[in-house]
Amino acid sequence: MSSVDASQSTNAAPEAVKPTNFLRQIIESDLDKGTYATRHWGGTPGDAQHHQSGQVDQAKIRTRFPPEPNGYLHIGHAKAICLNFGLARDYGGVCHLRFDDTNPEKEEQEYVDSIIDAVKWLGFDWKDASGNDNLYFASNYFDFMHRCAVYLIEQGLAYVDEQSADDMKANRGDFTRPGVNSPFRDRSVAENLQRFADMKAGLLADGAAVLRAKIDMAAPNINLRDPAIYRVRHAEHHNTGNQWCIYPMYTFAHPIEDALEHITHSICTLEFEDQRPFYNWLLDHLREGGLIDSPQPRQYEFSRLNLTYVITSKRKLKHLVDNNLVTGWDDPRMPTVVGLRRRGYTPASIRNFCERIGVTKDYAWIDYGTLDGCLREDLENKAHRAMVVLDPVKLELSNWAEVFGSADYLEPCTLPALPHPAEGEPVAERHFSIGREVWIEREDFVEEPPKGYKRLFPGNKVRLKGGYVIECTGCEKDADGHIIKVLATVVPDTKSGTPGADTVKVKAAITWVGVSDGLQAEVRLYDRLFTDAQPDAGGKDFLTLLNPNSLKVVTAYVEPSLKSAQPDDKFQFERFGYFVADRKDHSTEKPVFNKITGLKDSWGK
Repeated sequence: MSSVDASQSTNAAPEAVKPTNFLRQIIESDLDKGTYATRHWGGTPGDAQHHQSGQVDQAKIRTRFPPEPNGYLHIGHAKAICLNFGLARDYGGVCHLRFDDTNPEKEEQEYVDSIIDAVKWLGFDWKDASGNDNLYFASNYFDFMHRCAVYLIEQGLAYVDEQSADDMKANRGDFTRPGVNSPFRDRSVAENLQRFADMKAGLLADGAAVLRAKIDMAAPNINLRDPAIYRVRHAEHHNTGNQWCIYPMYTFAHPIEDALEHITHSICTLEFEDQRPFYNWLLDHLREGGLIDSPQPRQYEFSRLNLTYVITSKRKLKHLVDNNLVTGWDDPRMPTVVGLRRRGYTPASIRNFCERIGVTKDYAWIDYGTLDGCLREDLENKAHRAMVVLDPVKLELSNWAEVFGSADYLEPCTLPALPHPAEGEPVAERHFSIGREVWIEREDFVEEPPKGYKRLFPGNKVRLKGGYVIECTGCEKDADGHIIKVLATVVPDTKSGTPGADTVKVKAAITWVGVSDGLQAEVRLYDRLFTDAQPDAGGKDFLTLLNPNSLKVVTAYVEPSLKSAQPDDKFQFERFGYFVADRKDHSTEKPVFNKITGLKDSWGK
């Protein structure tokens, strides 16, 4: 039994020249100009003094994948992972895995562990050429972030605001009117330092005060209207425990994290484009104050992934899980990495998908069929073939004993495991038996055939694939008129692969599984989770668009070659598509297979 290896590494050099995009052009320009060629690296993240004492950085560029550990990663994150790690790989750099864990109320160790596992499964590593582990946590920088906040207060660039949340929102203004200065904006440096110290000491309740950057309440970009950079939160943190009761806002923490890690190209999605001026404002001031080293990171934005029939909002995905609308984060209908993995998608197919859709600044929807196409390409010459009957009805060969001398006789049959094995690979075979009774698909027999029907009907001949030509003689029905058995006779000396195989011409060959050696299995037939191609676009209620037929479970019969199938082994079930042995529920005692995708794209049909 051969399974498809899902742990292919991507640390090797790229096999072919990658298609260019605007991010590659930026990086290549920086490399040509030597923008980051002389910067030093202190061996670990740190401030300006730390890095200046280090050696010239051997990494030509540094990128990062910075998830917040507040949920499981999804296909959109996979695009970001492939992009950041792929660019670092292709340009002699290093990509950091950094947890942006600045929100203690929503973050858990479970999510940290799942993210690490997902990145590794996709085939990426955050170690550099020397084996140094570039796995970091924003929460480990809290001391330095606090130092930066104090510096901004001392420079008159930040103040403690004790307005109510409603007043702050009202005074911020909107796109048609400027904001209004807070009554606390002109506090003295000494008073701001004291009130910030009170926040840190736990003397203020949640929501009682925030620290704000002092920029311009009339700025056309609302993100520059004195954004909040620290808030009070009396909550235990998964990494720092109860050491802190004030936490930095993401927009404040993220650029500092990039600077401490000496990131060269900070790549994020387009919703952060309006935040870039504050990103630069903050790093400019921290560099001028000698807190961070030069040259400082630069932020670049690309369009996020919009995949049809999928939602990628963590909040909405969590709602599906919490309300038992799916079986969990790893439900094979979910667009999470753990869901895609359990469904049977391979790391290579996801990486190829991310490469194929490219990187732009344009907002566009990608057809889900593109992902399925990448999966088919990966598995076509890897996934062993097998016959399966999903809607079984018994077929009896009434003359079996007459032809072979015994009703219990079993004729051994073989078919190739792969029709086109790789050059130099041995030709693997599947072994199974045909006997007096076999299982066939219910749709492969009709009493009165429609025009063009080539399978079983009284008087017609077909081939049982890999076996004999048979001639249909009729059927048996129960009291309600339901067909319970199809009847046929075997045509002697017509077994596939023998000299007599071509003596009887037939127009169809059908798949089957022997009653004698077939295995009963649970097969889960998955479809789209939503009925609408854009289920949460334009204010739609995604819950009303759930597909009631997104899962159908059937009791099927599979050929005996699947007896040794292990969880995550992938196969092509002939005529039906690609399937995987479920990684949680499958066992040799109780086989369970998930449908990944069909043999051809039927999404738009």
